[in-house]
Amino acid sequence: MDWETEYELVKSGRYVPEAGPSRALPKQAVHDDDADVFNDVPMAPAAQEERRDTLFQEEEPLGTPLEQLTRHWMNERHAPDILPAQEDLLTNLLDHLRRQSEAVQLLRGDPSTSEEEHIRIMLVQTEVERVKFIVRSYVRTRLFKIERYARFITTNAEIQTRLTAAERDHASRHAKITDQHFYLSVLQSLPEKQSHLDDTPLFVPPMVTEPDKSRPVFVHALQKCPRITVPDGTKLDMEKGHISLMPYSIVEQLVARGEVELI
Repeated sequence: MDWETEYELVKSGRYVPEAGPSRALPKQAVHDDDADVFNDVPMAPAAQEERRDTLFQEEEPLGTPLEQLTRHWMNERHAPDILPAQEDLLTNLLDHLRRQSEAVQLLRGDPSTSEEEHIRIMLVQTEVERVKFIVRSYVRTRLFKIERYARFITTNAEIQTRLTAAERDHASRHAKITDQHFYLSVLQSLPEKQSHLDDTPLFVPPMVTEPDKSRPVFVHALQKCPRITVPDGTKLDMEKGHISLMPYSIVEQLVARGEVELI
């Protein structure tokens, strides 16, 4: 599937990539200096010279959207729970990527483009591919969690508010197909009282998989945080730059407010 087709599917909410977590990209791979890839390039200027000036103009790096996406991506990969979808941010970045790709193609086809500009075009294309990887990894990480906790999602209204409409539909379909598979494979052969996935007998693990919020995570404080209490009762003050290892449940609200990031 080419990028243009994949872009249209993501925009329409019909993009369902292959399930499974993707490999992690080192956080240092995304630099502030490279964030000029997100400069706002017009869709169809009147002249090639205007396109060239727009693409290569010297401005302060607009790294904020890329930094935000990278932070949400890393948080999503390390958090055991499903975090709120960043639909608006992702849509804006995809729009920027498309405009950059269109401008690059126009300049590549312009005979008046200099050799120096061709080199800069290659740098822009390299950065575009890097951002595409982060976007795909972010989407696939969420898809992996949605399929893993599909049945739990369908019974939890609070988690459903964190998903996009397309993600909720996918979770519902996946849960339905999985239930049918379990019933035809095993449950229909069991006694009636034991032939349901929503049974919660005593001293038996639940049949529905839920996120394990007691899992430890590494936390990096982005600012001075309110005092927190760790499981052994110790009080902890997290100053800016402080890194700690603690259960996710303790810092869940700090992650949601953007005061810390997971690393």
